[in-house]
Amino acid sequence: HLRAIDAINPMCVAFEEAREGGVTTAVTGPGSANVIGGQFIAIKTYGKRVDNMVLKDPVAMKIAFGENPKRVYESQQKSPVTRMATAAILRETLFSAKRYLEEVEEGKNDPEKKPDFDIKMEAMLPVMRKEIPLKAHAHRADDIFTALRIAKEFDLDITLDHCTEGHLIADELAKEGKYAIVGPSLSGKSKYELRNLTFETPKVLNEAGIKIAIMTDSSVIPLHYLSLCAGLAVKSGLDEEEAWKAITINPAQIAGIDDRVGSIEVGKDADIVIFKGNPLRDIDFETVMTIIDGKIVYKNK
Repeated sequence: HLRAIDAINPMCVAFEEAREGGVTTAVTGPGSANVIGGQFIAIKTYGKRVDNMVLKDPVAMKIAFGENPKRVYESQQKSPVTRMATAAILRETLFSAKRYLEEVEEGKNDPEKKPDFDIKMEAMLPVMRKEIPLKAHAHRADDIFTALRIAKEFDLDITLDHCTEGHLIADELAKEGKYAIVGPSLSGKSKYELRNLTFETPKVLNEAGIKIAIMTDSSVIPLHYLSLCAGLAVKSGLDEEEAWKAITINPAQIAGIDDRVGSIEVGKDADIVIFKGNPLRDIDFETVMTIIDGKIVYKNK
């Protein structure tokens, strides 16, 4: 029931840096400390008041597998401290959400069957109705498969975030037809589940026919280095045109905001960035101008 909108500070320097780097839109939300973290949001990177920056809210419901929830709760001597417990807690909540949805629907015809208001279950209703996907933090191959397994059990939509070992299981992921949001790849192998971290992952997944997006996981990697991350993926074999798609139209489609952003088309928001040089090829490129909603929000002096 946590909502990203309540934690965003538009005055943070990260937004100014994003505009300087040519990033006009971001999808953001709770981290991966909890099995279910809360609702993600899509926003523009310019504005004084977050309410006026929103493109879509909510975009997804964050869930997390692997070491992060294990580590956080082990320090508190609470469950989950194993991967099995993480999966069990998620299933328990989804079973409750499924029953809550059934009662809500039954209550439309019979008020006596309407359930007592539960704000946590209310937050899960868009997930259960497949209006938004689960957004699964998963690095290791086995965690990715667990995320997919649970999504299938409850017939839910899901995106695979980080997908660090996706290149090892690309053939299997291609059968699933789910989106992979890859990154942050420009970081150290700070934990065991990152041992197979490589910039080749976008290339391998893309060649397997999987729609990919590249993310920085800001502030792990600041937003203004998004083009650098895409460029390093190109250096590792990703087709340059596909790399551009991975930071423009693909993430827009994955987030369900491609009717407004992600490409330059009649009827879409006037979000345009002009570069001097190629950000995916030239380390000394410059952002000449960033335009959001038709307004110049950054201009190189």
